[in-house]
Amino acid sequence: MSVVTNSTDLIPELTRRTAAALRGWAPEGTVQSVEPLAGGTSSLTYVATLSGVPAGHERVVLKVAPPGLEPVRNRDVLRQARLMQVLAGVPGVRVPKVLFSDKGAPPAHQPFVAMELVPGDCVEPVLAPRGTLSAGQVRSRALDAARMLAHLHRVDPKRTALAGEPVVTPGAEIDRWTRAFTTVPEDLRTGYEAVAERLRAALPAAMMPVFTHGDYRLGNTLCDADSVNAVIDWEIWSLGDPRVDITWLTFFTDEAHHPASPSPDPTGMPTKAELIDAYQETRGEPLRDLRWFEALTKYKESAATALLIKRGRKADHLTDMHHRMLPALPVLLSEAMQLLGRTV
Repeated sequence: MSVVTNSTDLIPELTRRTAAALRGWAPEGTVQSVEPLAGGTSSLTYVATLSGVPAGHERVVLKVAPPGLEPVRNRDVLRQARLMQVLAGVPGVRVPKVLFSDKGAPPAHQPFVAMELVPGDCVEPVLAPRGTLSAGQVRSRALDAARMLAHLHRVDPKRTALAGEPVVTPGAEIDRWTRAFTTVPEDLRTGYEAVAERLRAALPAAMMPVFTHGDYRLGNTLCDADSVNAVIDWEIWSLGDPRVDITWLTFFTDEAHHPASPSPDPTGMPTKAELIDAYQETRGEPLRDLRWFEALTKYKESAATALLIKRGRKADHLTDMHHRMLPALPVLLSEAMQLLGRTV
């Protein structure tokens, strides 16, 4: 298995394949250039400059599964596109419009999806340097995101082409992050077993499954001025319990004291209660047992961060964020137990 570390290596092939796929959407269209954008580890992201296409689409985003790996799970860009196509036009939900795609012949020639280039900036307030956004902008964007999440969760999956997707239950969420803990060194997972056991013992009744984003926060949106233009990064979407998304969003408030935050100074984020109120008012359905889901969020954050630190150590590249998070791992587990009515 080989993984291309320089995303420019794919540009010649991707340019040719984009030109071929483009003809099915805009028969007179041509590709002028393809340039890489900064992206995550689940996929590679490019901007293609086009001509002979519908007005407003002269620049589009190309999302490509990473080379050398099977395009499954969080690397399945075509699965992400299918959800965005389902959500296109849903009142109150804004996602990039999928324009065309190519399934390729993986893993030698990876699938890609072409989407509209949505204007806006992508900022996670509690993780960004203070002053990046005004307090008023942060507050307005966060409340808009909470309402948009409610609209997303109002979509009935059974009425869509994705009704057959497997449901990820709260119990399966515990299992997922417990497995993650078993893969990290001992110093990164001390005490996780007790939290997992308590989470399972206190498992609440599940709500009806909805489309969940899996990492819903302002840092996975594109915003302009005071509003959210689009929700992006759907790598880990699933059918699941809506409370997984809302407690993840509230984990990025000032009062949550996110351990990766570079500063204790306020950002302007609404309180947890305000975000939940905005969500419930829009959705028209109350959320119960949120303390349990807050505990699950802290368990998830501890496991996910332990994985990041493990990878950073392996690459001999630990950032300031890694160093801030390292002492927080046992604290997160302790806070999860407190939410569940236990101490460690």
